[in-house]
Amino acid sequence: MAKKSVGLGRGLSAILGEVEEAYQKDLNDNSGLVIEINIDSIKPNPLQPRKVFDNKSLQELADSISEHGLLQPVLVYENTKEADSYYLIAGERRLKASKIAGKSSIKAIIVEVQEEKLRELALIENIQREDLNPIDLAHSYKELIEDCGITHEEVAKRISKSRTQITNTLRLLELDKEVQQCILENKISQGHAKILVTLPPKQQIMVTHSIIGQKLSVHETEKIVKNIKDSKSHHIAKNNILQPKNKGNKALMKQLKNICAILHSNKISANFVKNKLIVEFSNDEEIKRFKNILLNESF
Repeated sequence: MAKKSVGLGRGLSAILGEVEEAYQKDLNDNSGLVIEINIDSIKPNPLQPRKVFDNKSLQELADSISEHGLLQPVLVYENTKEADSYYLIAGERRLKASKIAGKSSIKAIIVEVQEEKLRELALIENIQREDLNPIDLAHSYKELIEDCGITHEEVAKRISKSRTQITNTLRLLELDKEVQQCILENKISQGHAKILVTLPPKQQIMVTHSIIGQKLSVHETEKIVKNIKDSKSHHIAKNNILQPKNKGNKALMKQLKNICAILHSNKISANFVKNKLIVEFSNDEEIKRFKNILLNESF
């Protein structure tokens, strides 16, 4: 069957629309859009945002492909430096599973694509079509924003997600690397992660170990994190209230002791007892001296 390529002249939205149309068509039609190519002629996609593939999930997909065939073609572009050779744009999970299933060929759509558009195309296609791990998804969003110089709002429009969802997913990259690895390995869920991201790194790790060791639910984790925050807020408030007061008390006590010393030097009875300054007068002369001290001394 003659090859028919899909071009990118009208931009990424156009090609994704045409690919979607191809997915929805009977794959046995004669349009030439979907063709069979040698599975070994496809080289891995160096721009693939997905880093972790679950072996059990791949085997399940391989079993499905063996029984029902591949329902969605992979997306490739021709290697201009080598005949009958292709680079994968999207569908690495389908390609891996087809190899596990022992397939010698695979259904594919060949795309004519400009080099600078490959990254964006791979990112958007994977975000839209693959069940990416939350961390891989966050990296895809981040790279799409950086590569294309676009905002969270623009990403949301391109992939039909809410801006809040984009922002919340990107926040997962603020997690400690150890915690991120636990998400990649599916030891904790994205629900757990959204709560952990509000904690400092050391506490993130501590709570993560508790989630895994005690099999805590998201609701239980939420309670633990709330207790940690409440405890921290109480500690900060306590320090903010008491510490200045203690400093003030110390300064006041020192000042009162200095006053006592001045009064003693003027032969006036004065004592500092339990934060109180007690002055006693034996005669009118001592009262006059005390009055003069108050008027003239700078304490």
